[in-house]
Amino acid sequence: MDPDFIAKTAQIASVLEVSGYPKPGNVHRTQDFSDMVFEDFLISGVVIGNIMKKAAKLGQIHGSNSREMSQIEVGKLIKEAVVETDKWIKNNTNLGIIMLLTPISAAAGMSDEIDELQYSVDEILRATTPQDAVDLYEAINIAEAGGMGVQDDLDVSNDNAKAELIEKNINMFDVLDLSSQWDMLANELTRTMPITFELGYPTFKEVRKDHGINKATVQTFLTILSIYPDTLIARKYGLETAQEVSVDAGLIIKEGGALTDNGMDMLMEFDNDLVKKKLNPGTTADLTASSVMVALLDEYKTNFN
Repeated sequence: MDPDFIAKTAQIASVLEVSGYPKPGNVHRTQDFSDMVFEDFLISGVVIGNIMKKAAKLGQIHGSNSREMSQIEVGKLIKEAVVETDKWIKNNTNLGIIMLLTPISAAAGMSDEIDELQYSVDEILRATTPQDAVDLYEAINIAEAGGMGVQDDLDVSNDNAKAELIEKNINMFDVLDLSSQWDMLANELTRTMPITFELGYPTFKEVRKDHGINKATVQTFLTILSIYPDTLIARKYGLETAQEVSVDAGLIIKEGGALTDNGMDMLMEFDNDLVKKKLNPGTTADLTASSVMVALLDEYKTNFN
């Protein structure tokens, strides 16, 4: 696929995700948080465009040869996108989105076929190097995001961790795999991105046909949340609380979610309740963005050829 097109889908997906209304418990077009506002997320979505284009170009150049795949340098690209975001926004608005959209961009650069994308992402991540892992750690520290690093000696906050990654030849995939037991994004990135490709993307694509972009975005978010307890909530408030939030989301889905009047009423109440309790399903939001991006990439042959 064309790198310009790929970069635009990454930017648009980021912007559509935060614009989804009412996306419960998150910043959206009518709701700010005390430490970050709607416009912060819009800016974050725009400024990563050049890095996503670079990822797509590197995918084009190195993706066809498995021996060269490590030269895509996914960790470095993630770090560059975080650094660029940090120039504009002094809060962690999009680390998770960057971690998901960067390998998707590189994989999309390798092929025009959407059916190949899921497994190309996996190939790219498995081909990463210990330096990619170091760059990922540095990106996490720049974004000041907790909970993603490996525990104990390889924790991102450990000053010796980066040297140990190189010494023990632990690549970025290995680090994420070790983190996958407790982190939803790490699990997604080391298991061929099943939530993005097998749940979120088809949900968005199907709902958009009859209900438009906003409802498709919100319904995708709610569908993911109803099945997968959000690990950002789990880290802050415990797994039981995260599971309770998922149960509530499932009840709203049963009433139609964003697609019915009753479901929308329940969604509004759910949004207010989560915000009041400071329960932010931020990981679900990241996975919604990756799902939307894949749906937009699916339109490549129709819109760009």
